[in-house]
Amino acid sequence: MFTHMFVGSNDIDKSRTFYDAALGALGHANVMPGDAPRLVYPAQGGSFIVGAPADGQPATQYNGFTVGFAAADSAAVDAFHAAGLAAGGTDEGAPGHRPAAPGNAYGAYLRDPDGHKVCAFCQLPE
Repeated sequence: MFTHMFVGSNDIDKSRTFYDAALGALGHANVMPGDAPRLVYPAQGGSFIVGAPADGQPATQYNGFTVGFAAADSAAVDAFHAAGLAAGGTDEGAPGHRPAAPGNAYGAYLRDPDGHKVCAFCQLPE
């Protein structure tokens, strides 16, 4: 359904540190050169992109928007959360079972350095 997801950044170096750590824990790597003004993390079914907004205005987060990343298992969710915190993110929901989510969901939430809410989820065996 989606080709890509793009979030704005006011400091691409802080974003690179955060997303290389958090998404690296899920097995995704930025494919852009280190001096590129944009980050691109491709995956099957779409890409996650981070960069300055095209209109030249400051990047802002908005309430109610979350980017969810698939994780292989609960260990990957835990690693995503720990790596993101260590790389400048803030906690928005510690790893754990999410009873309000479908199935037997296990997830964790972070805010990136620009305030965007991101999470990683997996389904635990029943």
